[in-house]
Amino acid sequence: MSKSRSPATTTVPEPEHEAFVRSKPEPIPFRRFLYNSNEGTVLGRTATSWAKIGIFYIVFYSVLAALVAVCMWVFFQTLDPRIPKWQMGQSLIGTNPGLGFRPLPSEDNVESTLIWYKGTDEKNYKMWTDALDDFLQDYRTPGQVSGRGQNIYNCEYNQPPPKGMVCDVDIKQYGPCTLENHYNYHKSAPCIFLKLNKIYGWIPEFYNESSNLPSNMPADLKEYIKEKEQKESHTMNTVWVSCEGENAADIENIGQIQYYPRRGFPGYYYPYENSEGYLSPLVAVHFERPVRGIIINVECKAWAYNVRHDNDRHERLGSVHFELMID
Repeated sequence: MSKSRSPATTTVPEPEHEAFVRSKPEPIPFRRFLYNSNEGTVLGRTATSWAKIGIFYIVFYSVLAALVAVCMWVFFQTLDPRIPKWQMGQSLIGTNPGLGFRPLPSEDNVESTLIWYKGTDEKNYKMWTDALDDFLQDYRTPGQVSGRGQNIYNCEYNQPPPKGMVCDVDIKQYGPCTLENHYNYHKSAPCIFLKLNKIYGWIPEFYNESSNLPSNMPADLKEYIKEKEQKESHTMNTVWVSCEGENAADIENIGQIQYYPRRGFPGYYYPYENSEGYLSPLVAVHFERPVRGIIINVECKAWAYNVRHDNDRHERLGSVHFELMID
């Protein structure tokens, strides 16, 4: 009987430890990745490769910048620097001008409308007179406003400004409400300045007939208009202004009020067309003898057919509200 032969086994020699270690790739040091002097690469790329990438991005961003510049140029060709694209009813401002007052409370309390000071303390009321100084600086120094100086025209009701000219606003005609007189704050009889907010192209429709005045217009303003109609009928094209106490107690405490240089904004300042050097006309309201030590709520209104009034405190269309308190 033949003997069975066991299958031959092949023994594979295990690799030596040293040979196995040599076969593992060596890690590339980070500094060699930054710059490899043997291969002449920076961050794994040759100078030629980096040059191609640089040229690509220079060309790409140059073309992109040129496209943006062309788009902006075309866009600005559709705009006029002085004439707004959307006007009157199409604009966010609308067609009803608001009324503003100066001086305003400090920026720390922007929501406040209270003018509160002590008339016998110069340091106390100086904050308010300084605020008026800053506000009136443009009116006092014509050259400070771009284009203003050479194109100022002394307008009158029968002498509107020629094309390209703007009407002068002479603040020396404001009676006691002047810088030299501290705007009368030191006498506890302060002056408040009113301005009608600018709306491009807005033309006021005047109450220029005393027989056709609104029923809610204050009686003293009606009398004033009637007197002007009789004595100075050429001045009737005016946006009239009234200031009065809001409540019965305020009316009692507010005292006499005078307006300088007149009781309203003359019609020759309108329409506003963003002419170079234009400044809004002002009305200085002089509170001659307000009761001291009590808050007086004051409401001022502008009057024209196309100036709407709204009693909503947030809107205040055609009017402005503020409080006076003099210690």
